[in-house]
Amino acid sequence: MATAAGSARFAYVGCFTTEERKARGKGISVYRIDPAGANWTLVQVLATAPNPQYLALDRAQRFLYSAHGDGSEICSYAIDRNSGELRSLNKQPTNGKNAPALVADPSNRYMVMANGPGMAVFPIQADGSLGPHTDALVPPGEPGPHRKGQNSPHPHHVLFDPAGGFLAAPDKGVDRVHIYRLDAASGKFRANDPPCVLSRAGAGPRHIAFHPGRPYAFVINELDSTLTAYHWNATRGELKPFQIIPTLPTTYTGNNTGSEIAVAPSGRFVYASNRGHHSIAIFAIDPASGMLEPVGWEPTQGRTPRFFTLDAAGEMLYACNLESHSIVFFRVDPASGKLAATGQVVETGSPSCIVFTDR
Repeated sequence: MATAAGSARFAYVGCFTTEERKARGKGISVYRIDPAGANWTLVQVLATAPNPQYLALDRAQRFLYSAHGDGSEICSYAIDRNSGELRSLNKQPTNGKNAPALVADPSNRYMVMANGPGMAVFPIQADGSLGPHTDALVPPGEPGPHRKGQNSPHPHHVLFDPAGGFLAAPDKGVDRVHIYRLDAASGKFRANDPPCVLSRAGAGPRHIAFHPGRPYAFVINELDSTLTAYHWNATRGELKPFQIIPTLPTTYTGNNTGSEIAVAPSGRFVYASNRGHHSIAIFAIDPASGMLEPVGWEPTQGRTPRFFTLDAAGEMLYACNLESHSIVFFRVDPASGKLAATGQVVETGSPSCIVFTDR
């Protein structure tokens, strides 16, 4: 490739791997991205612990970490700055199972994980490996009304707010979004006051995204295929709902579950994925009120878009079709927010997450 050594961008794709998941993935795939962003070249497939379903970079982009579906480990990897290739560092037990998400804290000293039944914190060592967890908890809450998926607490996402003072954890098992602080000195969770915001019963809040410049946050609810908009108080760490909107068109009558959510870097649009309708829902954000208005639904040209992500500029969206084993590229219209398929597809087994280095 024409990209100079040391300045290349890379994409890291985590894939489900086990027969129980009916998966075809091999682990984590590494792709070099050309300067125009159009072409991805496969440079490595790294066999890992089963089902590396969610990936996160440290904030310096020197190391990569993976959470594992149906597993009880968190894994760390060093990134070669020139080739992009990964080298396994170590694993730590998570004190849980079926971990769905993880994120580096603002100080870049810890990885915080949703570990299955709860949450855990792991210190990042100087060489990028992880130490044993400094804290682990199962948050409080009564199970929701669904017999499947709501029999106990199950935080499905962890994300720091833009200012870095609070950690939000949507919990699809108990229909609430927990709010915590993280003590950077001790690596311990501190429950906020207020400690959470309740969701509609049976909603199953799954993932959260904060607006980049306004005091809003948006949560996709997995079980009732809705999206909730919140006012966000960054001083108190408080979410207050002000709108619930379906992620599906009114003409769709089939089954569906919500999955991923993202706010465009411009702050003008929210995107949400539907598994069943197999689409990306597009909503315009009113900058004054935060209210959402549907723009449209773009088919992902595959089945079960468990994950999607935008590039840093918000010019491209990449949809991971888990059950049709493809990553489909879409160009984003900056004026309307609408998506247009570029025709480029990366074929890979059971993709479930993508993260990018930006250098």
